[in-house]
Amino acid sequence: MGMPATTSHWTVEMRNALPDDGQRYEVIDGELFVTPAPRWAHQEAVGRLHLLLAPYVAAQAVGHVILSPADVEFARDTVVEPDLFVVPLVDGRRPRDWREAGHMLLAIEVLSPTTARLDQGRKRALYQRQGVDEYWIVDVDGRVMQRWRPGDDRPEVLSERLTWAPPGAESALAIDLATFFADIAGE
Repeated sequence: MGMPATTSHWTVEMRNALPDDGQRYEVIDGELFVTPAPRWAHQEAVGRLHLLLAPYVAAQAVGHVILSPADVEFARDTVVEPDLFVVPLVDGRRPRDWREAGHMLLAIEVLSPTTARLDQGRKRALYQRQGVDEYWIVDVDGRVMQRWRPGDDRPEVLSERLTWAPPGAESALAIDLATFFADIAGE
């Protein structure tokens, strides 16, 4: 059963009752956000980041990479679906769900025309407030990544190289951003 659009304070339970219609439904502090399916370049960026991150976190034995759609439920009235995120291992193994993981080492959102304002505003503030270690905003059109950490007032804007070393890693992951963006563009 769907909830009426006039609902003033949404909960995760209410969101979960909506029909599976191909839209992405997220709730932040009781406000419902609806976005359409992402465009091709968006999915290319998400896929390439997954291919870079998954073997790295596995080799470093520091976490597990999850692709959207996957719920991250921070509160009864706050659930989001980051495009890609990394959670820490639990007792040396990957967590079975968000409740077991309980924390993100990294959250990544790839900008789309319909999500840019949400990703750079409400989601950024939410991830910082929840203590997500790092939040990357990927701007495929601008060929830059923004890196946010808790407490940052401004992002670190990267266009050449991004280096990430989560807690417990013996070595850092380095991403050549010029190559990354060229691959997405098919250059």
